[in-house]
Amino acid sequence: MVFSSNIFLFFFLPIFLIAYFITPQKFRNYTLLLFSIVFYAYGAPDFVFLLVGECVINYFIVRAMGRTDGVHTVSTTKKKILCAISVIMALGLLLYFKYANFFMENLNTILGWAHHEPIGWMKVALPIGISFFTFQSITYTIDVYRGTTPPSQKLTDYVLYIMMFPQLIAGPIVNYNSVAAQLVSRTSTMEDRVVGFYRFVIGLAKKVLIANTMAAYADQVFSMAYGDLATGTAWIGILAYTFQIYFDFSGYSDMAIGLGKMMGFRFPENFNDPYTSRSVTEFWKRWHMTLGNFIMNYLYIPLGGNRKGKGRMYFNLWLCFLLSGLWHGASWNFVLWGAFHGLFICADKLFLKNALKKIGMLPSVVITFFLVAMGWVLFRVDTAADAGAFYQALFAFKGGLTVAGDAQFWCVFVLAIAFSFLTLVPFGQKLQDRIFADSYSKPLSWTMFAITLVLFILSAGSLCVSDFNPFIYFKF
Repeated sequence: MVFSSNIFLFFFLPIFLIAYFITPQKFRNYTLLLFSIVFYAYGAPDFVFLLVGECVINYFIVRAMGRTDGVHTVSTTKKKILCAISVIMALGLLLYFKYANFFMENLNTILGWAHHEPIGWMKVALPIGISFFTFQSITYTIDVYRGTTPPSQKLTDYVLYIMMFPQLIAGPIVNYNSVAAQLVSRTSTMEDRVVGFYRFVIGLAKKVLIANTMAAYADQVFSMAYGDLATGTAWIGILAYTFQIYFDFSGYSDMAIGLGKMMGFRFPENFNDPYTSRSVTEFWKRWHMTLGNFIMNYLYIPLGGNRKGKGRMYFNLWLCFLLSGLWHGASWNFVLWGAFHGLFICADKLFLKNALKKIGMLPSVVITFFLVAMGWVLFRVDTAADAGAFYQALFAFKGGLTVAGDAQFWCVFVLAIAFSFLTLVPFGQKLQDRIFADSYSKPLSWTMFAITLVLFILSAGSLCVSDFNPFIYFKF
C-alpha cells in the first residue's frame, strides 16, 4: 500500500484517523501499532511475522544489554556480545533477503568463467522497506549500547518505533532517542492535525503531479535502445529522472512527516533543496539527510572518521559512499554510483570545493547539478554497460527528438525546475519558509486551506485516471 493510492487516501487513512482519535490517549499506541501491522501486511503478508518476530527478539536482547539496576548491571564483555548479536541479526536478515540473489548471480558468473555448471537456487523475495527498518533497529541497539538512550520499557513501544506506518517503508530514518519521549507521551493539537494534513498533501502533490509525470517520460526514454536515442532526448530523459527521484522521495518524506505531525510525532526533515547545492559534499548534507546522519554516526565515525590521518579519512569517506551505494540496491551499478559520489566527496576535500567557491554561486550550482545528474544515470540503468551506452548518447550530439513530450509534460518539467531551484533567490526562500511553516496566522490559514483543497482534488483526480504510480525508494 502506498500513500499516493486510492485505497490509502479514501479507505485506510480515514478509517485509521477516526479510530486513532476516538481511542483514549493512553491506548492510542496500540491503535497505531495495529494499523501499522495491517498496513505492512497489505503489501507484504509473507513477511509481516518475520518483521514482528525480529522486533520482539531484538527488544529482549537490547533490554538485557541495557540493564543497569545495580544488582544486575551487565558486564562490558556481555554488553559487547549482546550488541554484536543484535547488529548481526539485523544485518544478517538484510544480507540474506537483499543480497543473496546478487551473491549467487555473481558466483555463477565466476563459475561460468571457470567453465563450471551454475549453482541452482531459489530466488529470495525482498521484503519491502527492509533497508529502512534494519537501520532503525541498528540505531536503537547502538544508542542503547553507547548509553545515549535507555532501552524501551515496553515491548509494544519498541515494535511501534520500528513498524510505525508513516516511515516504515521508505523513511525518514528516525533515531530512537529522538522519538522515545513521544512514544510514551505526546500531544496532538488541532493545529498539528491541520498543518500535518497540509504537509501530507504537499507531499502527495509532489509525488502525483510532478514525480509521476516525470516518471512517465523518463521510463519511455530508458526503455529504448540507447544507441537509437537522440542527444536531446537523452538529456531530457535524465533530467526528467533527476526531478522524478527528487519529487518522488521528498514527496514521500513530506507525507510521512505530515502524518507523524497529525499524531503528535516530530520526524526529522529529510531534504533541504538539494539541487541548489554548490558542491557534492553540500548535496549530501541536503539529500536524504537522515541516511547521511546514519552513515556519519554509525559508520564513518566508528571507522575512525578523520582522526587517523588524511589517507584514512579519504578511504573512510570513499568506503562509506561505496557501502551507501550497495545499500540502495544489490547491483554493481549502485556500487558504481556510490563510488562516483565518494570520488567527488574526496575531490571536494582535496581541491574541488574551494575551486567551486571561487567561481561564484550560480556556476557552482550548475556544475554540482550536472555531476549529480550524471550520477543518476548509474542509479537508473541496470548495468555498467547500459550506463556507458547512455553516457555515449548524452554526448553523441545526435540531432532530433526521439521521444516528444506532450504539453502537460513540458509544463510540469518547467515547474519541476522552478521548484527545485526556487530558494536560490531571496523571495523563493521566504515563500518556501511560509509554505513549510509549523504554524500559520489566521489569514494564512485560509490560504493554506485553499492550497490543500486544490492540490488534494488535483492529486486525487490524477490518481483516478491513471494507474501509473511507482515509488522509487520502496524497492530499497
